[in-house]
Amino acid sequence: MQTFATIAVRTVRSTPRSKESPVPATPWTLHPDRALPADPAVRAAAREILAETAPLPIVAMHGHVEASLLADDAPFGDPATLLVTPDHYLVRMLVSQAGGARAVPGVRGPQDLGVRPRDPGAPYETDPREIWRRFCTAWPLFRGTPTRFWLEHTFAEVLEAPVRPSAETADELYDHVTARLALPAMRPRALFERFGIEILSTTDPAHARLDHHAALAAEGWGERVVPTFRPDPLLHLDRADWPAQVAALGEAAGTEVVDYASYLAAIRDRRAAFVAAGARATDHGHLGADTTPLDDAEAARILAAGLARTVTADEARAFSAHMLFQMAAMSVEDGLVMQLHPGVLRDHDRDVVERLGPDVGYDIPVATEYARSLRPVLEAFGHHPGFRLVVFTIDETVFSRELAPLAGVYPAMRLGAPWWFLDSPDGMRRYREAVTETAGFANTSGFVDDTRAYLSIPARHDLARRVDAGYLARLVVEHRLDLDEAVETGIDLAYRLPRETYPAIG
Repeated sequence: MQTFATIAVRTVRSTPRSKESPVPATPWTLHPDRALPADPAVRAAAREILAETAPLPIVAMHGHVEASLLADDAPFGDPATLLVTPDHYLVRMLVSQAGGARAVPGVRGPQDLGVRPRDPGAPYETDPREIWRRFCTAWPLFRGTPTRFWLEHTFAEVLEAPVRPSAETADELYDHVTARLALPAMRPRALFERFGIEILSTTDPAHARLDHHAALAAEGWGERVVPTFRPDPLLHLDRADWPAQVAALGEAAGTEVVDYASYLAAIRDRRAAFVAAGARATDHGHLGADTTPLDDAEAARILAAGLARTVTADEARAFSAHMLFQMAAMSVEDGLVMQLHPGVLRDHDRDVVERLGPDVGYDIPVATEYARSLRPVLEAFGHHPGFRLVVFTIDETVFSRELAPLAGVYPAMRLGAPWWFLDSPDGMRRYREAVTETAGFANTSGFVDDTRAYLSIPARHDLARRVDAGYLARLVVEHRLDLDEAVETGIDLAYRLPRETYPAIG
């Protein structure tokens, strides 16, 4: 099987630019040493390490690809719907220039890139070719960003694009990508094999029926595509949609949630359904990391206030912290790995949320405290052999101060990979430099991507393997590791550690 990482670099032939054939004057080439260190001695060692890690299968244990994508195995839609509109990184960059000297004509907000407003009568761009033109015009804005790295990889390797994006090449590129997406080899399952994905974990709400996972399991994909239990909306009692979320939970569990006891029972029921469907983990994206438990009577009182819609903001915060502790306790019972990634102030612009809905790119990192916040859970379960906690952050100031020391002493804790705003070449390097001296390598999760952009999964793993090869190569050149040790560690980070961190249950 040829994996994405081992596909040879392809040089795109160029011809002189003309109105009839607007091809770049220089070829579009992915350099084999991209993202490797510039120092010649370090780069040489990095090449040797990368040669061993690049062909390894992909273990994608934290993603947002829908199981329906693989269950249906239908052709992808148009290029804009696939690559532009759902990409928060991409959309936010174009919106950030609105009204400025480098503004993309026609782009004032996410709705101009195809994001549908809540008001069915509100205007938004529906022409995918026009959305694509706006994206291609904005290509220079992505210089130096990880979005540029991922998209170049996707265009040159997966889509075999003949030209770079630009205002002049937009239509030619659109037609090429459209034709490529129509090929049987570009169906989701065919790409799964081509990319060398060994296992992919989806992220699913607690009330999900998991029908698509069941369909995949019936076709022999049950150990390759697994669900992840994401109960966030149920744990924040002051959310506007909390009553609807609780009703959906009760319906899925076959019970009515009327009090704290039935609420916990329904959550346990759904966790059991996820375990039966092959799940290996839960996922929690709270604003803070507080895990302070309440006594049962107080938890029951606050839950009752939530059901009556009289809960206060302070009560809701205390209850969500209590439920993180309860999620840890349940993980001890059922074996699901607990993933926690706090520290994001979501939907920063309330007007945008009102007009366009949540999660359209206005998520902003905030400072997060971990040492005191995680203490209740770690004191209770940090040495329990049946508990595993993987903690992610996008507040890199806590890597060396709090998270690496915690992961370096509690057997149950692993430090998650740099992700979201930090899954960039320099962010990954800073992560290794900050955490390794205290936590080592074995107390980290290995690389875990976080993407809903299916075609970019191999690009993200390729980048991580390159950055890790560069970091390990420096240790070799500085005579802190032998080359064989560096290669073994690179394989750990790319493959073995993710497999060990997220073991199968039962």
